[in-house]
Amino acid sequence: MKRAFAVDAVIDRPARDVWRVLTDWERAPRWMNGVESMRAESGTRIGSTITFHARGKTRTSEIADLDEGRSITLVTVQGGVTARYVYRLEPLDGDARTRAHLTADLATTGFPWVLFAPLIRLAVRRTDAGQISALRAATEGAPA
Repeated sequence: MKRAFAVDAVIDRPARDVWRVLTDWERAPRWMNGVESMRAESGTRIGSTITFHARGKTRTSEIADLDEGRSITLVTVQGGVTARYVYRLEPLDGDARTRAHLTADLATTGFPWVLFAPLIRLAVRRTDAGQISALRAATEGAPA
């Protein structure tokens, strides 16, 4: 997999509050650019399917890894493109604030996906690199 982007931001809320917003799938469109709706098929656990509607299409992600309250990995496969998004939360200042990290990695296989890999990574970066800033705004604006 090749890195599409890595971003982080400090959120002025405890990690438990950030985690609650991060994994509130039905409200994720507040901070996920281009996502119109989202829902978890069977909760937030490894192997669960997250179904979302984005840019006119229904897509799915699987929760591939989970450290409750600290990190979650979502993997989406579409055609010859596999995207892995890793969200990590790091408590700061005795958990008064949280550093939120997001990395997005992509792998492409087959024709024409391999040819378009650099453009796909660029599109993912343009679309999704603002997620952590938007998560910060959604969390800091959320009631305690």
